Parts: sequence; C-alpha cells; structure tokens
Amino acid sequence: TNSLTTAWRLFKSLSEEQQRYEKQLIFEHPAFVRLCQQLLREARRMSRRDLVFSLHALVSLGVPQSTLLVQTLLRVCQEKLNLLDNRCISVLATTLAGMDKDKNVSALQAGLQLLVEQRISSIRDIFILQNLMKCLGKDAPVFLKKKLEMAVVREIDGLTFLNALRMFMALAAMNYCSLPILNPCSKKIQENVHDVPFRQLIVILEACHTLQYRNVKLFSALADYVNSTAYLWDKRQIILFLSACETLGFQPTELLDIFAEKVTEDPDFLNLKNLLIVLRVYSRLNHVPRVQKHLFFETLDSCLNKCLPQISNTELLKAVYSLGILGYLPPRALDELLQKDSKDELILPDDLKEQNTVMLRCVKTCMELDSPSFTKPAIVLTENLSSLVSLNLRKAQEALIELLGDENMFRQNVRLPYRYHIDFEIRMDSDRKKVLPITAADDHPDSRVQRWLAFLFAPVSAFCLGTTHPLGKLAMKKRHLNKLGYHVILIQNKKFQEMKNEDAVEFLKRKIYSEDSFSFPEATVQDNN
Repeated sequence: TNSLTTAWRLFKSLSEEQQRYEKQLIFEHPAFVRLCQQLLREARRMSRRDLVFSLHALVSLGVPQSTLLVQTLLRVCQEKLNLLDNRCISVLATTLAGMDKDKNVSALQAGLQLLVEQRISSIRDIFILQNLMKCLGKDAPVFLKKKLEMAVVREIDGLTFLNALRMFMALAAMNYCSLPILNPCSKKIQENVHDVPFRQLIVILEACHTLQYRNVKLFSALADYVNSTAYLWDKRQIILFLSACETLGFQPTELLDIFAEKVTEDPDFLNLKNLLIVLRVYSRLNHVPRVQKHLFFETLDSCLNKCLPQISNTELLKAVYSLGILGYLPPRALDELLQKDSKDELILPDDLKEQNTVMLRCVKTCMELDSPSFTKPAIVLTENLSSLVSLNLRKAQEALIELLGDENMFRQNVRLPYRYHIDFEIRMDSDRKKVLPITAADDHPDSRVQRWLAFLFAPVSAFCLGTTHPLGKLAMKKRHLNKLGYHVILIQNKKFQEMKNEDAVEFLKRKIYSEDSFSFPEATVQDNN
C-alpha cells in the first residue's frame, strides 16, 4: 500500500506528458506486476485502511477498472463496508466518484449511501463531508442532501478558506444550491480573494452556474481581483474568466474595457477559437469599450478576415451575428456569408437549422436597419396579435388603464416588421404632454407631430446580472425599434410585479411623461462600414 500510494503521490505532481510516459514505465515494470499479484492474493487479509488506499492509488494511477484486481478490491470493500471508519469512507467516496458505473461500483455506492445516512450525525470533519457530497453526487436523494447540508452548517463556523473553495465543487457535484452554506463560503472567499488560484476562479464561477447561484458581490470581488492583476495573467486566462462571467450573465465592465485594449494592442493571440469566444462574450453582454470602440471592432474584423479560409459555415454565421448584435457588420465576412446563403451552403442538419435560421434572419435585419442609408419610415405597419395579454402583463395592463382612463389609449401585443413584438404601444403629441387615443393617432399618420412609445416588459434574465443593462439581443431590439421611430422603455417585469398597484401606476406615469424617457444614449455602434 505504501509503495502504491507513494507512486501515486509522485505521479500526480508530473505534467500530463510526463504522466503518459511514466504510466507506461510503471505498468511495464516487473515489480509493479508482482506487486499487483501480491495485492490480489492478500486483498481479503488487508486492513481497512490499506484496502481503500490501495484501491484509490490503483484507480488514480489509471489501472483499468475492468481488471480482476480492481474488481476484487471493490468486492472486498463491499464485504468490509460496515467496518470502515469515517476517514476510510471519505477515501472510498473520492475513489468511487472518479470511476465509471458498473455492477460493483453501483452496489458499493448504494451501500455507502446507506452507511452515510446512519453515520452522518457523527461526522464532524468538513473535508470528509465534502468528499461524501462529491461521491453521492446529484443522484443522492433530497433528504440525504438535506442531512449533509445540516451537517456542514453545524460546522460552518470552523470553515477555512480552502474548505470554502472546495465546498463550491462539492455542492456543484450534488447539484444542490444551499444558501446557508454558499453565503458564508462566498464571504470567506471575498475576504481572501487574493489567495484564490486562477483555476479556482473558473471553478467557482462554473459551480455558481451549475447551482444557479447568483451573488453579485462575489462575482464583483473576483472580477476586481482579476482586473487589478490583469498584467499577471495570460490573455487566454482572461478569456476563460470572461467566458465564465458571460455564462452567468455578469458584466465585469472594467475588465472588459482593459481586455479590449489588450486586443487592439496585440491581436495576434486571437486564433479562431479565442476570437469566437471574445465575440460571443462582448455581444451577449452588450459591451462596447468606452474608448477606441471603432478600433476594437476594426481589430476584430481584421482577425476574422484572417480566419476566413479555415472557418466553418456555422462559425462564420456566429461571428457575423455576434458583431451584428453590437451594431457592426464586417464587410468581407458578411459578403462571404451572403454568398454561401445564396448558394444554399448554409443548410444544416435539423438540430442546428432553426437556430441558424434565426441568426441569419437577425443578420439581414441588421443589414437593413443599421445601414447608414436607412431612414425612419413615415408609417410603421403594425398588427395586433391578440387583445388578450399574458398573465405576467396583466398588472401592467390594469395600471395603464387606471393611468390613461381607457383601453383605447394604448395598444397591446403589437407585432412590427422584422418579426419584432412590443408589449404595449402608446402614442403622444409632439410636446409629450398628452397621450393620443389610438383612433385619433391613426387619423394623423404624420410621425413628426407625435411620439411613439414602446413598452417592453422583459424578464430579469434579459439584463446583465444585478443591473438594468440589457443583454445583447434585447439591446439590439431596442436599437432597431429606435430606428423605426419608437422611444423604447425597458422595464424589468419581476420588479414591476413586486410593486404595489398605486406605485406601479406612478412608475408608469413617470416613464411616459418624464424627459428621461425620451433620451436614449446608444450603447452600441451606430455607424458601420
């Protein structure tokens, strides 16, 4: 056991390439073969500790799970399961978590689950609890997850920084979002953020995504740390961090600006894979650098042009689509995309067809509405989809009726050209002092003497986390509605639903008659090539 454990400790400190070489030498060594044969003979006479540590070392070294040796050790562990102490249970749990499901592994995991249920009240070591959580995983019954949660909460005051990092991974493995555990862990990490290794930053964000845990303070602390030490990190590491933030819908504004500068200063590191990630991140988070935004887009355009000979049809579409969301259309890439579309080369399997059709339609809409030659139409052809509104808009409808006095003072569920849809439409006189009835407004089609308001009640998920900054698709829709002559009012529906009725009416009143409702600084590029 000591020989195997020592070999594993030496082995895991090597690089991947060295591990492949050393693994072959170990397996071919005559002494290793004799050691395995002796282990097979002595398995049932070994101590509990030697048994589980030998199994852990063999599995970690990469001995195939299907071998007689590994399967024998698994069966002996089943026989001696009730004799294992808490530490041995922890080591066994860690081992099983890294193995494929088979008859013996499944039987041992089931037995281990029963044993944990019996002993959980006596386990005080957070490290052992974490290993058990990772082993039992997402398939553990809810009542057992709850018991593990209570056991950890009981020891939460003794939580160390390292325990806090590991706890995110353990909860993610169980797919169990426990706020009584996550909140103290988050606080501990924020207090010691400068001690977090880079790989752990990514692991934390990935675990938060798995758990659907949204903690703006934690994300901001991690982003501020990376931002303040950006000169230490490789650009590819920053890309990984930004990608993890984008998955969470979190916008690390300063870091995005700093990274944009790095891109414009030295774009050579942007291969096709990294370029596509950068385009996805900036477009989904609707982020345009505060300085040198034109240079940033031109740099990305140039990098995309270099990748055109090797880019696939789907990747080309995604790249142009991402830039289009930001209001910039790359001339050469767009031309190639349209040529492929005209030759029906963009036809894809059914699983991708719908998604790609939507992206292509979006690109063509951007070509029209974001063109410098586009002029606002005198009349926008609209259509009422239905007089009924969805349940989540009922409160807004009632508030508008109370505020304006009549359903004829607004339209609801309106469909516009380019497949856009708005929740409510209000038309006002040019002085913004009076709301016009729909019939009266229809009698005066001259758009110069009236203001058109479009209300969009969007879910929280359509905005960057913890802000009212719209994500890419919603920002693009707002920009295009502006081009069609609408003043767009974005409202987070969840917050609106939480308002009292009188507050909701007053809120909409401010939105309709306030000067701020008619000034919309553009957050994206409006002039392109």
